[in-house]
Amino acid sequence: MGLGPRLDLRQSQSLVMTPQLQQAIKLLALSNLEIEGFIAEELERNPLLDTAGDEGAVPEREAVSQDTGDEPPEPATTDQLIAGGDAAADAPLDVDYAAETFHHDGPTDSLGDNGADSIADRDGPGLDGGLRLDGPGGSGGGQEDGAGFEAMLADEPSLHDHLMAQAGAALSGADLAIAALLIDQIDEAGYFTGDLLDVAQRRRAPLARVEQALATVQTFEPTGVGARSLAECLALQAKEADRYDPAMARLIANLPLVAKGALPQLRRLCGVDEEDMADMVRELRGYDPKPGLRYGASRVQAVVPDLFVARTRTGWAIELNGATLPRLLVNRGYHAALAAGVGKGDGDREGRAWLSECLASANWLVKALDQRARTIMKVATEIVRQQEAFFLHGVGQLKPLTLRAVADAIGMHESTVSRVTSNKYLSCERGLYELKYFFTSGIQSSDGGDAASAEAVKSHLKALIAAEGDAILSDDKLVELLNARGFDIARRTVAKYREAIGLGSSVQRRRQRVLGRVV
Repeated sequence: MGLGPRLDLRQSQSLVMTPQLQQAIKLLALSNLEIEGFIAEELERNPLLDTAGDEGAVPEREAVSQDTGDEPPEPATTDQLIAGGDAAADAPLDVDYAAETFHHDGPTDSLGDNGADSIADRDGPGLDGGLRLDGPGGSGGGQEDGAGFEAMLADEPSLHDHLMAQAGAALSGADLAIAALLIDQIDEAGYFTGDLLDVAQRRRAPLARVEQALATVQTFEPTGVGARSLAECLALQAKEADRYDPAMARLIANLPLVAKGALPQLRRLCGVDEEDMADMVRELRGYDPKPGLRYGASRVQAVVPDLFVARTRTGWAIELNGATLPRLLVNRGYHAALAAGVGKGDGDREGRAWLSECLASANWLVKALDQRARTIMKVATEIVRQQEAFFLHGVGQLKPLTLRAVADAIGMHESTVSRVTSNKYLSCERGLYELKYFFTSGIQSSDGGDAASAEAVKSHLKALIAAEGDAILSDDKLVELLNARGFDIARRTVAKYREAIGLGSSVQRRRQRVLGRVV
């Protein structure tokens, strides 16, 4: 064939991910709190965005009919409400805000006789088409008198700060510097994980001086901190309680035998009778094996639900948490004022382009957040519909469910459902659950009926072990009992589920029962 330039016409298909599409996919996977942070950044970047006003409210609540299963009509989009000028038309004020139609996001949402004072700061569509109220602590209300529980938590000092404060009061000079280096190598549980010889070399100090500094650190609160092993930690606490006699020392030196429940052997080693051994084991179990955890390095953050599910007279009410979902609007009045101030000349071309870009970005973001809310509501509605038995009767009635089953039911892609259920939590009368919790594998029924969820099997397994009493059930016996309840399950599966829920084997449970009878 000849070599030379030529023109070819080819037709092909390709998927192009625009920046806006990539951003929409990212927004779908974020939780409400992460969305709040994202919106705060956009408010600083784009002057045309605003959170005030009542226009353009996002859908926050849907009702799932318990009898007919019909879905509620699709509400108007934000753009349609703005274009029609009817954003506030669907906001009747003659409603009972204390009724079950309205979910209270915080303790200040029900204010008794003063509840009408905060009506103007709360919004959201209710089951009857009226508007529900955002909690005053939410970003949309703009008030500060409804602070949540998290704001009441005082910052506690970390273990490192607590130890350094005691070291500063007890030591000085080179000894304080050595103690500071030792404290830096104490983990969150309170154990010293470093090497004394290495500390001595780094500080160019005698090893005996470093050991003395560690001994001083071990006298700090909490008792047992700075220990290099579990035995040393328990010994420090026994000394503090003036219980470290030779018998207790031998008991602490043989902790593996204590774990095995070898009480006769321990009595021979310690030279005590049954009564004294029971008293020693009781004392030992009263000590803290991880004293440093009393002072957390970081405060535990409470999980804030993204959705609320409540049972009403007509079915199930599903609602987005408006307290953590700010309402975003496009300030068209400010855009008109800015546009009027930009001239027509070539010198103002960059200003007009920037203003046009800000308007397009703001419009797209409002639309993307509106679509995100609708998508989450669709997925949550289908989850509640398919797992209604769980919400009525508990985890024992949880059914096997896959992402594909939900995606096919609502006409979306499986990856979209996966993003919606990531890092999002649902609050109902049975507790707080991650949306991923409702997607579990199935266990075939032994009687040919419907398959059971793995979480339901774990629930039955936990109940059987909790009620076993002195007759410890082996894994083979648990298989028989579960088969009698209709679960076709193998012994290795029982062992896997038992370990997953933190329950020991029959031998381990028997040892724990023996130790429990001793103390």
